[in-house]
Amino acid sequence: MKTVYKYFISLVILQLFSAGFLFPQVFSLKGTIASAKSGEALSFANVRVLETTTGTAANIEGVFELKLQKGNYKIIASFIGYKSDTIKIALNRNMNINIKLSPVELKLKEITVLPKKNRAIKIIRKAIERKNEREKLIKDYSFSAYTKGLIKTTRDITTGDNSINLDIGKMDTAQLKISGLLENQSRGYFLKPKFYKEEIIARKQSANFPPTINVLTGGRVIQNFYTDDIQFFGRELSSPISSNALNFYYFNLEDSLAMDNQKVYQIYFEPDDKTDAGFYGKIFITDKSYDLIKLDINLNSAANPGGFFSKVNIYQQFLPFANNIYMPIDYRLFVEGNFFGLIKFGFELNSIMQDYNINSGIAEDYFDMVILKVLPDADKKDSTFWNNIQTIPNTDNEMNAYKRIDSLESIPRTFADNFSFFAFRNSIDDNWSMSGPLSFYSFNPVEGHGVNFSVFYNDKTEKRLSFNNDLSYGFNDKKFKWNFASRYLFGEYRTVKTSVNVFDNLKILFQDSDEYNSLTSTLTALFGHYDFRNYYYSKGFSLNISGEVFPILELGIGYSNSTDKIAVVNSEFSIFNRRKKFAVNQPIFNSTIRTATFNWQIDFRNFIEDGYFRRRISQGKSSVIFSGDFTFSDKKLLSSGLDFNINQFNINSNINSFRSTSFQINMNFVNSNKSIPFQMMNALPGNIQSVGKDFTFRTLKYSEVVSDRVAAMGFQYNFNDEFFKLLQVPFLKDKQILLSIHFNAALTDISTDTYLLNKNLFLKSPVEFHKPFYEIGFGVGQMMFPLKLEFTWKLNHFGKNNFVFGINSFVF
Repeated sequence: MKTVYKYFISLVILQLFSAGFLFPQVFSLKGTIASAKSGEALSFANVRVLETTTGTAANIEGVFELKLQKGNYKIIASFIGYKSDTIKIALNRNMNINIKLSPVELKLKEITVLPKKNRAIKIIRKAIERKNEREKLIKDYSFSAYTKGLIKTTRDITTGDNSINLDIGKMDTAQLKISGLLENQSRGYFLKPKFYKEEIIARKQSANFPPTINVLTGGRVIQNFYTDDIQFFGRELSSPISSNALNFYYFNLEDSLAMDNQKVYQIYFEPDDKTDAGFYGKIFITDKSYDLIKLDINLNSAANPGGFFSKVNIYQQFLPFANNIYMPIDYRLFVEGNFFGLIKFGFELNSIMQDYNINSGIAEDYFDMVILKVLPDADKKDSTFWNNIQTIPNTDNEMNAYKRIDSLESIPRTFADNFSFFAFRNSIDDNWSMSGPLSFYSFNPVEGHGVNFSVFYNDKTEKRLSFNNDLSYGFNDKKFKWNFASRYLFGEYRTVKTSVNVFDNLKILFQDSDEYNSLTSTLTALFGHYDFRNYYYSKGFSLNISGEVFPILELGIGYSNSTDKIAVVNSEFSIFNRRKKFAVNQPIFNSTIRTATFNWQIDFRNFIEDGYFRRRISQGKSSVIFSGDFTFSDKKLLSSGLDFNINQFNINSNINSFRSTSFQINMNFVNSNKSIPFQMMNALPGNIQSVGKDFTFRTLKYSEVVSDRVAAMGFQYNFNDEFFKLLQVPFLKDKQILLSIHFNAALTDISTDTYLLNKNLFLKSPVEFHKPFYEIGFGVGQMMFPLKLEFTWKLNHFGKNNFVFGINSFVF
């Protein structure tokens, strides 16, 4: 890969001479492992250095490499079904060896097979007992891991800081090729009951990937099949030696093999009910000790979300370490899929684990909320470092992919290369971007036809400074509008945020409760002569600073100064329904409001420190986030137009339930004091006709209920496809039909002071829920389609929209 060094020649020379002192001299022992009988490469064969914790595994081509200091070693190569081979090596230079393993035919005594006796059941029962014994022996452990990830597509890809971009269009039928590579070296630590932490010591990736994507380590993604805690795609699955395995899987003893002079049972398994999500494939268990030493398994179709994946294969091996405790020594994940025939893709993950220290006495205070930390110099490790650690040798395809990608990335990309007619934003270069064609035009009844242009800046190198400048002009209100917003991040992990916003533009009324995108209102206005939004003019600025005070607590303060003015309908243009009229735009309270704001958030989730940012992660666990803010306005102290204060408190939770089901509860409480201007009141999130959004009131119209005192709750239970599986309905149980149930409730009130201030602004009598309002409904969808059909009923406060049918989709 192309590297630019900014060092003086003298420093380079000094580094060259000092490299031998920084790293002891290490030699490479490289070779291949193949069958002595057929000559076929033995993919993923084990290679160990006797009397040490050092080892590796061959790649898919049977090629291995050990990095060792000068000395005499005994190297043992093994593969199930073959006789292990031990080789003595006097290592004083780089060496290449070829190892041929001879197949072993296990001679078994003649046995009588009794009818209705499944010999595999006894073996699995013993393996479960052995697993439980192993669990009792382990208190803590640490290990080193090297991980290599391969992204495969039919076309070359580009990436952002945390995303992968791939052009789609016509049917994708080409062959997969390697289009991205990730490599990292890490160290993992575990302490009972469930403390875990991992550090990335070094990482590198192909030129089309940013370092922030490279956080997939062996410890994070590995599924240890010695545990009962196996998860794929957010769904808990049973291991073939889990506590409930005998009640969930069918087992069949296929063969008896040998390795290291001991018998090994090869057992095939699959779910008893093929509509249950789980695994199928082969596991290998030793005779007498009943240790699981290898598995080669696949995800079944019931566990395949949406049927997008044509292959999900897991390959894992285990070897004994201290006290004969078997630990994972590698983990291979092979994934292939096709998204609606438009995107063929593949993903490979290859990890090798070694240098286990078991029960060394890791202290509990070593663990904190950081579950993965990228060390500061991880991206600075040079070839000297990588030449001295155990890795998986690159195949010819991988080496060619590195060269091809680096060559492509070295070609400067022009604006024309990045441009798309169907984008909301187009990149100019690594730091700058601008509006895309889909955002150039907008329409609403206040501005009429509008043209928009925005420029965005995001510092790709330091990832601290970002800003954007939005310009627009309405041809009917004849007003030029603009908005400048900037943000700068402080701290090692950019946990302190400062922002400045200066504006003179048209704002959406009650935007905080608006769940729709900007294109939706343009389309409804142009084609339906209907705009569900209301607007007002606002001019001013705001300043904010927020940051982490403790790992679970974030605090912030802010100041805002805005002059708000009423907006009116200036255009009746519509392509259809021209006889209709747009509704009167909701008037607001014309005033200059200056406020001070104090906000806070408590978040107990652990986080990843990826080298730049501290990112919260749920790890598939239940989570609750508390947040709130206090807004203060005072005529004397702040020279504001009104005296008032607003308190807001929020609870957002995600709770795991049985199997892959979960439920979310969002609560919002608002309380105000004195007179609140209309534009700062709270609107219950409603919906436009025949459309719905999660955690909105489906039977209420958009901004139908506004108030300054609110207690609202949204509840949603996601059964996914478990409900129909439990019912065992023949036609539906394997169709991956998704079911969700939603329930919403609210109490609202308009204080006397607020009502008197705004009484001439209400276009109709305000709706208040002095007694709780309730609605309930359900949604049905299919995993492959990004929408669901929703049916919702009011339970009280009957009137209009007592029953509502809607389509819920992110596209609106």
